[in-house]
Amino acid sequence: MTKTSRRAILAVIGNAGTLPLQVTETAKKLGCLAIDAGFRLVTGGLDGVMAATSEGAHDSAHYQDGMVLGIIPSYAASQANRWVDVVIPTGMQMGRNILVVASADVVIAIGGGSGTLSEIALAWQLGKPIIGLSDIEGWGEKLSGA
Repeated sequence: MTKTSRRAILAVIGNAGTLPLQVTETAKKLGCLAIDAGFRLVTGGLDGVMAATSEGAHDSAHYQDGMVLGIIPSYAASQANRWVDVVIPTGMQMGRNILVVASADVVIAIGGGSGTLSEIALAWQLGKPIIGLSDIEGWGEKLSGA
């Protein structure tokens, strides 16, 4: 059996819940561009930025089944958004944040509140490159220095 190189994984972190249209569109575009650039995508698997990014990944011409991973806080796989290909139910609640960032090669923050801040701190402790988008209010913007 021939070993193939591992595809890099991008974690996208940010707000859950209902998003402003600009944030939704930015997250969708990022998901598509990530797959176009050769990444797999990992998120917390729920709604908001996680769903929009996952949906955008499916829009890529390079998308293949299995490229979108969702590491969800509960044991109920049915809670994952419909765009997640591989659901990893953890039952760890906020503790699942470490799994999201630890599985990634690079982390991008789109806005975000306290959960996103915890993921940023964990990624920093793990030495992961972290990118914050400067045009969306939240911890990603604060990280960007804007």
